[in-house]
Amino acid sequence: MMPLPTPAALSPWQQAEAWGFLVLTIALYFGAKRLYLKRPVLWLSPILVTPGVMLTLLVLLQVPYALYYHHTQWLTWLLGPATVAFALPIYQQRDLIRRYPLSIALGVVTGVVVGMASSWALSWLLNFPDGLMRSLMARSVSSPFAIPATLTFEGQPEMAVMCVLVTGVFGMLVGQGWLGWLQVREHVAVGSAFGAATHGVGTAKAYQLGQVQGAVSSLTMIFSGIVLVLVAPWVAPWLG
Repeated sequence: MMPLPTPAALSPWQQAEAWGFLVLTIALYFGAKRLYLKRPVLWLSPILVTPGVMLTLLVLLQVPYALYYHHTQWLTWLLGPATVAFALPIYQQRDLIRRYPLSIALGVVTGVVVGMASSWALSWLLNFPDGLMRSLMARSVSSPFAIPATLTFEGQPEMAVMCVLVTGVFGMLVGQGWLGWLQVREHVAVGSAFGAATHGVGTAKAYQLGQVQGAVSSLTMIFSGIVLVLVAPWVAPWLG
């Protein structure tokens, strides 16, 4: 991938285009959020509407996703403070977390291992290009952790962010039903599953199910991201 110009090197038209992407993305999100508050239907969720509309516009206008990501990557950076903010409910539920350290630890380890293994297996079965496979490896952790891990895997951060979003949305849509079908109803187990597999989007869903599920999901999400970043240098050489 060719390096993109820095903001200082952009022409006035390109700078206007960059601001247009930012304003449109933010406006779409808050507009969809207002609509969702009035009609809380899953398919009107801003986490679905905003990327869906933006992706359609990028395709119609033939704008490369890498260029869009370059102009709006500070929005991805904001996921860092958002992830840290989950520490508040973790602190509020600290007594519960002390009671189930093994369950949470198992959720973290299982989530990281299964996330990487399933990404590699899917890439092998579908014969994905090497770059896409490396970008998929961190799809099950939050973007602030997925980006540095993907750089270690020598993947493409902008592609990794898209994979993270798709994974989170898919988990939000089917996670509760899938866990119900598997007869997984214990609060800690549900929260651990959402946090380990579907990161921030799944954690938001876990909070809708209850404070315990949400707090455990938050902790599992953060620890999963930390563990993946730490083990990525040892995993990367095995990717070929």
